[in-house]
Amino acid sequence: MMRLTVLGSGTALPHPRRASSAHWLEAAGGTMLLDISGAALHRMAEEGCDWAALDAIWVSHFHLDHVGGLAPFLFGTKHAPQTRGRAKPLTIYGPRGTRKLLRRFDEAGGYELFKQPFPLEVREVAPRAEFEVFDGLAARTLSTPHTSESLAVRLTDADGASLVYTSDTGYTEALAGLARDADLFVTECSFFRSKPVRTHLELEDAMKLARLSNARRVMLAHLYPEWDGIDIEAEARKLWEGETIEARDGLRLEV
Repeated sequence: MMRLTVLGSGTALPHPRRASSAHWLEAAGGTMLLDISGAALHRMAEEGCDWAALDAIWVSHFHLDHVGGLAPFLFGTKHAPQTRGRAKPLTIYGPRGTRKLLRRFDEAGGYELFKQPFPLEVREVAPRAEFEVFDGLAARTLSTPHTSESLAVRLTDADGASLVYTSDTGYTEALAGLARDADLFVTECSFFRSKPVRTHLELEDAMKLARLSNARRVMLAHLYPEWDGIDIEAEARKLWEGETIEARDGLRLEV
């Protein structure tokens, strides 16, 4: 079993109740952060997450509302008293270019972010890669139609529980394949209808993927302010009979 805490259910736009993208995942073998917006740093503290012992960070793509907190987080761990005695490594997983991006942040201020009190590893992963995040948590990736580097990921624990995280994406039926029979399918649903861009999803897109995937539960995240005042779960039931959950900051789910 895994546990997921929604740290940020929103987008890059400032919102009083929705921080930018970040999710905290607890598995038997460790903890993992799914995307790391700038807001994620303080949201981890607000939700009581043991950020100083975090095992892995997943970077889905390089838009700032998904990766903007990475350099500040490493600046914090470098100097925080909570990490002085830490010996275990922290691994950052991301698409090709993650190391270069972090190095540019580092060089901009001469922060020496790679010199941490503990071992730090950056592992760049390709689409359709399979790897072990840490003991007992396996990952499989898929390229998504959002940016040239953007990746979705399927995570499976030692007991077979599975979670799929699309992050930002346009529509592709390949996502339904990645999410086939998943216990929790966390998909973006930026817009209600009449989406202005092809590189995000609206409700009809997300529910079609839900039907095709046969996922046990679907959680809709990355919600723009246009969703304010709309009963997302009621609207979803008009398009899919399965269980749909509206992502909300602070929401905790067992997977």
